[in-house]
Amino acid sequence: MISFFKNLYKTIAKNDPAIHSKWEVILYPFFKVYICYKIGHFFYQHHFYFFARLFSEFGKRRTGIEIHPGATIGKNFFIDHGVGVVIGETTIIGDNVTLYHGVTLGGTGKEKGKRHPTIENNVMIGTGATILGNICIGKNVKVGASAIVLKDVPSNTTVVGIYH
Repeated sequence: MISFFKNLYKTIAKNDPAIHSKWEVILYPFFKVYICYKIGHFFYQHHFYFFARLFSEFGKRRTGIEIHPGATIGKNFFIDHGVGVVIGETTIIGDNVTLYHGVTLGGTGKEKGKRHPTIENNVMIGTGATILGNICIGKNVKVGASAIVLKDVPSNTTVVGIYH
């Protein structure tokens, strides 16, 4: 458990130069919502869906960040600022992914089963970007602020504007 908090601190400190002490990390909305997500995800994996959603809702109400407990999130994930971030149930997020505030990783409402994006490793998604549907954002991709992404993005690409 202590290593979990150390790793979370290291991820936040690496991604945000404004942090000046280890104690500040507990004030970060991402810190609070990520702990709620991890607890909720545990309950979700064990089919205790009510408790999973209870922790998810608690985190959302405390921070303005909504991470569905069914989402799968890799190592060194970070949300900077975070208000307005929405991550859907079947979203898969790889390692070393950074999201900024207002990002939506959602569904189109037209799909069943896997209906949210897959975000591969080393991806940065800018403020207000919207990524919808069962699509794949490749490795080392940068998604610009306010971009709308509706189709797969190949690795090592930068996308801005409407990408469909």
